[in-house]
Amino acid sequence: MENSHVYISVVHYPAVNKDKRWVVTSFTTLDFHDIARPARTYELGGYFIVQPLEAQQFVISEQIKYWTEGFGSRFNPRRSEAAKLVRLVSSITEAIEKIKEETGKEPKLIATSAKKYPKTVSYKKMREEIQKKEDVFLILMGTGWGMPEELVSSCDFILEPILGPGEYNHLSVRNATAIILDRLFSRNREVENL
Repeated sequence: MENSHVYISVVHYPAVNKDKRWVVTSFTTLDFHDIARPARTYELGGYFIVQPLEAQQFVISEQIKYWTEGFGSRFNPRRSEAAKLVRLVSSITEAIEKIKEETGKEPKLIATSAKKYPKTVSYKKMREEIQKKEDVFLILMGTGWGMPEELVSSCDFILEPILGPGEYNHLSVRNATAIILDRLFSRNREVENL
């Protein structure tokens, strides 16, 4: 696949709440398909769901089984194809280790955020880095009120925020993922200066 050196993850921990306290957010079944399908469309190497809670892990594992081995795999083979990219891990560190095992390289981390950071990079610059195919990348998508600033700041790259015309800026992780993947990988973007 064209972008098999790029992985995406939805990070349920660490996340922050509106008071900036560290929390674990809940998995939603909407995120399962609405992120797996664009990950497959843009030919990524995999989609990690980072969730440390055992009860949540059980639900996610059952979803994976249903769509890759169970009735769902026969009922809707196209969804099954996307679901095969989904992997459950307990931590970002575990996702990094799995990528290293698969590729032999430590992935460079790309943070996403609704706010701008000092080392924010444009989509154009990030696209150029990805297209070199010299490195492996893991895109971290936050949940809740985003990822802790310490985590975002520690990443190798921080993508610029997705901005609308006004001040309101609180997209769902599903919406943000689709927009980000389109900006990074769509053939329509190759001639634009985003």
